[in-house]
Amino acid sequence: MTLGRGLPTYADLMSAPIETPEDDRHEVTTHDDGLDIVTFGCRLNAWESEVMRDHARAGGVTNAVIINTCAVTNEAVRQARQTIRRIRREKPDVEVIVTGCAAQIDPEQFAKMPEVNRVIGNAEKLRPETFKASAISSGEKVSVEDIMQVREVANHLVDGLDGKARAYVQVQTGCDHRCTFCIIPYGRGNARSAPAGDVVDQVRRLVETGHQEVVLTGVDLTSWGGDLPGKPLLGRLVKAILTQVPDLARLRLSSIDAIEIDEDLFRAIAEEERLAPHLHLSLQAGDDMILKRMKRRHLRDDAIALTQRLRAVRPDIAFGADLIAGFPTETEAMFENSLKLVDECALAYLHVFPYSPRPGTPAAKMPPVEGPVIKDRARRLREKGDAALRAHLQSMVGGRYEVLVEKPGLARAANFAPVRIDSPARAGALIRVDITGHDDAHLMARIVEG
Repeated sequence: MTLGRGLPTYADLMSAPIETPEDDRHEVTTHDDGLDIVTFGCRLNAWESEVMRDHARAGGVTNAVIINTCAVTNEAVRQARQTIRRIRREKPDVEVIVTGCAAQIDPEQFAKMPEVNRVIGNAEKLRPETFKASAISSGEKVSVEDIMQVREVANHLVDGLDGKARAYVQVQTGCDHRCTFCIIPYGRGNARSAPAGDVVDQVRRLVETGHQEVVLTGVDLTSWGGDLPGKPLLGRLVKAILTQVPDLARLRLSSIDAIEIDEDLFRAIAEEERLAPHLHLSLQAGDDMILKRMKRRHLRDDAIALTQRLRAVRPDIAFGADLIAGFPTETEAMFENSLKLVDECALAYLHVFPYSPRPGTPAAKMPPVEGPVIKDRARRLREKGDAALRAHLQSMVGGRYEVLVEKPGLARAANFAPVRIDSPARAGALIRVDITGHDDAHLMARIVEG
């Protein structure tokens, strides 16, 4: 179930994990064994929560709540702390374990909370020994190592996410870039990649356990391979998965950096029908000066050219994007360029972040935009996004599509459009539907028999 309004995602979470940043949601997974996990943030956190669940079960951990935090915004951290306090009030005898990016970046702020029993880092949370009964009862309140010194990538097989229609595979973590607004590298460390063979094996196992769709996820997904022998690129990994796991019905990519789409990946998007025609682009702004002050590696024309080139070879592709409203020094004219970018790139899904200064980042020292202006610009961007989504949904009315059932009455098309279906269907099933209309936020569909 989902509790309250939590935090922006680091990237595009599906409706079952945590999907829209502007909705500020988080998810609680409850199990009969007395172990609850509260997941804030991105798909990677959702995957890592399942790794922790497996380790905690194997270690015999019960009567505990694990809070997997996010640090994308100050609001994300505030809501994590608020959640911790609420859990302690509601469950005074439970063991409260805090981890995730916010805990990694500032473990002491959580260790000082009387409601917290243990604080563990992002590397420690993926290790089986962390959740052994002896470790839990050791009395050590803080176990957080220097994430910049970590070199390994978790190689833990998760048989899908509990109750989820799709599965997520971590192929990369960390980031070598230093965008001026972003604190995440200090929570995740430098970029590290999982070997291609390990990724293929995990995808194959997930397909064998019945998953129709697999999502490749990472902190900086398109940097995959840069630290591996021969420095392979993401397109090579995608092609290996599709070739070596022929029974995989649908492969999806999570948020990617627009400047890093290699030629093999471009060809895979153009030629491989099993690769979902949907990309979520980390654009952040539509004004060149703001992009430079963010220390992004692309300009607005790069984004426009990329979306046009991809649409030319895959006409059914849909694009989402992260956009920040009210970045320091942003003028009204600069903001208008971001609004225009929605049309110029034909974006269908927006993840809107009101700028939130993170202590320790260069942007936090830049001349700020006034709070009410930031709030108003975020509202206008969201309204633009709502209109873009309506237009995208309208363009699909009258068509026939294969959709993945996420839960009773709700499915998702390959291009990421949410679909309400008129009769029950098994979660995780791929079914064909006719699109009969939309309600501004979802397509309305009728299941095609046979």
